[in-house]
Amino acid sequence: MEKIYIGLDISTSIVGISIFDYNKKFKDMKYVNLTKVKCFFEKSLQIKQKFLEVVEEYSDCEFIVGIEENLQAFRPGLSSAKTLMTLSRFNGVVSYISNEVFKTIPVFINVNSARKDLGIKIDRKSADSTKDQVFNWVKNDLIVENNAFNWPTKVMKSGKNKGRVKFENCCYDMSDAYVICKSLIYNLDQHVNNQ
Repeated sequence: MEKIYIGLDISTSIVGISIFDYNKKFKDMKYVNLTKVKCFFEKSLQIKQKFLEVVEEYSDCEFIVGIEENLQAFRPGLSSAKTLMTLSRFNGVVSYISNEVFKTIPVFINVNSARKDLGIKIDRKSADSTKDQVFNWVKNDLIVENNAFNWPTKVMKSGKNKGRVKFENCCYDMSDAYVICKSLIYNLDQHVNNQ
């Protein structure tokens, strides 16, 4: 049975999904936009539906799933206790759904360890945010690996950027999922090599 590697970046607004095939080569990235869904349970149902679609698309495959670990510390100006608790609860629910749908226990991966595994260095002095730096790394990695991917874009309708084409916010979540998936594969390879 062929293996399919899945990387998940879970948040209550957008869930990023990255898929690599049995040759450990990039296949696809997807996302679930939950920004307009208020109900926690409806969000969960939409995630489950998307996972079922992935299983249908890659039927007769064995899934190996990596999930970005919960944020476990406050970040000034970004995370409140309520935010951390909500995200942790949602991460647990989505992890359970992942286990149920993909029929495998997910591997939880620390985002900083994942970046280190792949040699992604975040420049704290850069004008680009961490998310932008990771997104740019993933775009470049896809080019290096000769993989084409059509990133979702939007045309700005107002403001100083009116008419300008910009990447959708989901690109950041898909990029994070890509990093998690590549780190999952890297760590599995390391484990095999060390046996």
